[in-house]
Amino acid sequence: MAMPTIKQVRAYTVRGGGADYHDQGEGHWIDGQIATPMSKYPAYRMQRRSFGLNVLGTLVVEIEASDGTIGFAVTTAGEIGAYIVEKHLSRFLEGKKVTDIEKMWDQMYHATLFYGRKGIVVNTISGVDLALWDLLGKVRGEPVHALLGGPVRDELTFYATGARPDLAQEMGFIGGKLPLKHGPAEFDTGLQANLEQLADMRARVGDDFWLMFDCWMSLNVEYATRLAHGASELGLKWIEEALPPDDYWGYAALRRNMPAGMWSTTGEHEATRWGFRMLLEMDCCDVIQPDVGWCGGVTELIKISALADAHNKLVIPHGSSVYSYHFVITRHNSPFSEFLMMAPEADRVVPMFTPLLEGEPVPENGRIKASALDAPGFGVTIAADADLARPYTH
Repeated sequence: MAMPTIKQVRAYTVRGGGADYHDQGEGHWIDGQIATPMSKYPAYRMQRRSFGLNVLGTLVVEIEASDGTIGFAVTTAGEIGAYIVEKHLSRFLEGKKVTDIEKMWDQMYHATLFYGRKGIVVNTISGVDLALWDLLGKVRGEPVHALLGGPVRDELTFYATGARPDLAQEMGFIGGKLPLKHGPAEFDTGLQANLEQLADMRARVGDDFWLMFDCWMSLNVEYATRLAHGASELGLKWIEEALPPDDYWGYAALRRNMPAGMWSTTGEHEATRWGFRMLLEMDCCDVIQPDVGWCGGVTELIKISALADAHNKLVIPHGSSVYSYHFVITRHNSPFSEFLMMAPEADRVVPMFTPLLEGEPVPENGRIKASALDAPGFGVTIAADADLARPYTH
């Protein structure tokens, strides 16, 4: 049977935000006081929505093959991404074989170099790439993990990111990552408050449960070093994304000065093999954390992971639900996964992309069986009542 070609590419946004995990509304822990690069300004310190964390919205990329099969994916590039897909990237996809993913990625990336390279453009390319892998899996009747070589373990193990690691412990997760609240602009008072928050949580969970700090690009080398050393006696496992993503030299200095046994991790806002090459060759961290929806998609994550493996570094992707799960379960250097606690109080397990996706597996007792990922493609569908809009056509 001849391999189908791509008939049409369509890009949608979700009215009202939909499944954008940057826009969970008032009162959600994700929008609480979390240190950010904007925390230096008191007016933007208490809520991340105040400086525009939620402005992009959700992008849904849908790719239809000549045999009627449809693959899709979601990411956070919103209406800007929809414009890029419809007005630019579609020309590199339509009419091509669904198997030509590597060539399509290369053409999309190099055609956008003059205005892209990272950020919203690679975010958009990531969404297209994930939709292509979903389509190929459906055409072949196989899960994406099978296309990537198959599982290397029987189940995924998770740590939880959210405001209540103590509750995550009760739910069976192997660790809990706290959002750091106070940055350098709050001086020693804020630093001490961070350590008191950690001490309180350590008292709740005991000595054997992992605790980590997510710093979300908000610190400088001096503050991050002091935070790490202050947290060392409280058994902090790692300090995450402490510095702005372009400060490779700062990350290298921070890692050199970390307490023995504590990891420095980063990469959530890094993109492409070239960005991660800098992190790895400059020995900036112990663990890289690419987001498959932002770093270039599965096609690029394969290359990033291979680089990390050659440098003896772990790859623990940031969030992204099924789009990460299918990759992580096929890689020896990805021994566990992140689960973002999307419930407003981080007190229960809910699917990351609810209500937009249906069929999204969630951890039970902190684990997901490989068999739960065996549906074709990424194994999820768009909810029947999703309020999608197609703002541009080509």
